[in-house]
Order: sequence, then C-alpha cells, then structure tokens
Amino acid sequence: MNSLNEQVVLVDRDDNSIGLMDKLEAHEKGLLHRAFSVLLFNNKKELLLQQRAFDKYHCGGLWTNTCCSHPRPEEDAKDAALRRLREEMGIECDLQKSFAFIYKAEFDNGLTEHEYDHVFFGSFSGDPAINSDEVADWKYMPLHAIKKDIADHPDHYTPWFKIILDRI
Repeated sequence: MNSLNEQVVLVDRDDNSIGLMDKLEAHEKGLLHRAFSVLLFNNKKELLLQQRAFDKYHCGGLWTNTCCSHPRPEEDAKDAALRRLREEMGIECDLQKSFAFIYKAEFDNGLTEHEYDHVFFGSFSGDPAINSDEVADWKYMPLHAIKKDIADHPDHYTPWFKIILDRI
C-alpha cells in the first residue's frame, strides 16, 4: 500500500480518537491527528539524526529526529514507534515515552502537519540499516552542535524536530 493511502487517527486536543482519514487528505485539510517521534542517543550522548528521503511528500531532504510517523488505526503509539524504527532505520531497542505536544506547520506544497506528537527516547550505539525509500542519510551529533547548526541553518531541519529540541 502506498503510504499516502494509509489512514491516520484524527484526535481532539486531549488525544481522544475522533475518527480516521486518509493521510494525504488529513494533511491537505490540516486536521489534528496522532503522530510520534523517536529520539535515540548513543553511549556518547549523541543524537541519531536522519535526513528524510528527498521524495517525501513534505520536508524531503530535511534533517530530523531518528524516526517519526503516524500510528495505524487501533495501534498504540509506542508499538507504532517500534514498528517504524525497524522499518525506517533497521533498529530494535527499548523506548520510553517522554512527553507529548501539539504543533501545526504549513508547507509550501499546500500540506499542513497538525499533530498530537508522542515523543519517545531510547538508546542505540550502532550503525542503522536505513530504508532508502524513507531515509537519505544519517549521522550522530551532540545536542549542542545540533542546536548551533539549527541556529545557523534553520531551514535544514523539520519544524517538529526544532520544537522537540527546545523541550529537551
């Protein structure tokens, strides 16, 4: 199935499910839906970043947290995070939920991310086995270096990642 044909879970501001919608339609209409973000740190306390594949439906080529996506209907956010971490980065590890937040970002192509984002942290010190359909590149960076690079080049990073970084 094409990932744009998958359904997302529409939610209210308290993360209660209020329905389902095709992913692309939800992004065209800017409706609030459930999402997750994963941040993995190695034993040097560096964050594993991914560069989104250049042909993604939005934010292609931008750097972001280790993994992010949407839970499927009836799928728990943590289970979805573990699934997508395997699918995108070839990684299996334990995750702990840290926090959640709501954000809205409009893109030049007319799509809008309006997400209730569940943020998970984990530990991983190896090399990922990236899925090139999802990920163009990866690197480990210390948080202070990421924050400096974002200050110098904010347009190289996804909007949700910049919000997450401000909270950790």
